Amino acid sequence: MKPGLLIVVMALVLGACRSREPSFPVERLSLKGATVVDNSLLGWAPSDVQELFTRTLRDSRRFELLEEGGKGEKDQRARNGWVFTLELPFTREALKDGSAYSIAEVGVTLAMERRGEEEDQRYQVVGLGEVRVEGKDAEARREALREALRRALMQVAQAAALQLAAVDRPDGALLQDLQSQDERVREFALRVLADRRNPAAAPLLIRQLQEDDPQMVRQAIGALAEMKAPGAVPALIELVKDREIGFVQEVVFAIGEIGGTEAEAYLFTVAQGHDQPDVQAAAQQALDTLLASRKLAPEARGTDRAGH
Repeated sequence: MKPGLLIVVMALVLGACRSREPSFPVERLSLKGATVVDNSLLGWAPSDVQELFTRTLRDSRRFELLEEGGKGEKDQRARNGWVFTLELPFTREALKDGSAYSIAEVGVTLAMERRGEEEDQRYQVVGLGEVRVEGKDAEARREALREALRRALMQVAQAAALQLAAVDRPDGALLQDLQSQDERVREFALRVLADRRNPAAAPLLIRQLQEDDPQMVRQAIGALAEMKAPGAVPALIELVKDREIGFVQEVVFAIGEIGGTEAEAYLFTVAQGHDQPDVQAAAQQALDTLLASRKLAPEARGTDRAGH
């Protein structure tokens, strides 16, 4: 085969593979947060940021922006569409250790929500764009921040596609994804398995409690509470040692959500004897809620049997 013809064939094959990748319907895209509304460093209006992100999603070819389609097309797919909310937690310049240059940094958070028949689905991805500032004048600093924003938006677009692809995968495929070499694929598969309360997710989430990243730890705590994983209670009890009061209160409420004999005994002990009144009060509240829900459970089962 001639080299020129081979290149054409390869391009067609790659194009066909790309066309088979699923596209995800986006019903609405909006922005929020003071950093988007009034940002003199970036020098862009919210509409400029939204236009840039819309273009980034469109160029990725993984998202179908329903607002850009016709009314009939939008009505047909909006029921399964995702609502995207973009936020910029920070735009700043920072000095790195040992560097003579400052670095423009832009953080991006993308919340994704979709209405469901039984419960809504909610996921979040983040991105961080970093660009070296080549000059000290205002224009150079502004352009570096804009390029950092572009990079951060590309990151969240890629992460969003991976996360939403995981949402559409069956549990068996997600369990295989937990062995992926790509850390993002593993993380997003674990999130979906936790949302589905798959027992296989619990040991991995318990291991995640030991991470250094506070956000990852809080995500694991929340997921374990949602799953009501009783095996997580000992690890959560261990986690609160030498922690600040606010964090201890969060964990106490999570233990109450999980429930079980061990959780009840722990909450009773903390409510009676912890040296911090705020923690005592949190434990008592969690214990009262746990006992009330346990009392209501048999009544709910009886009502369900009578209804059937």
